[in-house]
Amino acid sequence: MTGGERTADGTTTMASRSAARLAAVQALYQIDMASASAEDVIDEFHHFRLREKLDGSERLAADSDLFDMIVRGTQLRRDELDVLIGASLAPGWSIERLETVLRATLRAGAFELITDAVVPAAVVITEYVDVTHAFFAGKEPGFVNGVLDKIARSLRPGELQEKARG
Repeated sequence: MTGGERTADGTTTMASRSAARLAAVQALYQIDMASASAEDVIDEFHHFRLREKLDGSERLAADSDLFDMIVRGTQLRRDELDVLIGASLAPGWSIERLETVLRATLRAGAFELITDAVVPAAVVITEYVDVTHAFFAGKEPGFVNGVLDKIARSLRPGELQEKARG
């Protein structure tokens, strides 16, 4: 199993990283819904869902290293992430009130904002808004954008403001 589509210099492509984020949200959803362990779900995804070919059809290979990092890290820091997300919600809202896919998306996005300062906050936010579009056609992508933007502004002060000015 490769870590995803690779360029000539060995780095993963943006598309394989996007595929990893989408798969990670699906895995986090499965963990929540089935009360499964992160390791069992990661193993299942590696064997059945992250492959380049599935039942004879081509599919984008997800960056498996990024997938693993997001799923494991999000599960390990889940309580911390829930506090951070809860503080970014409107008064009277709690993370428990959110639909399961939205919770998984916000947890994964917040995890990346906390742990991966190399990826610009605007890119992380855009990636998870795109993931949300894969599941919802309503106001949910805007909701994810707003919550992750608020989290990014608290975790990485000045980064988004600098982008807006420049």
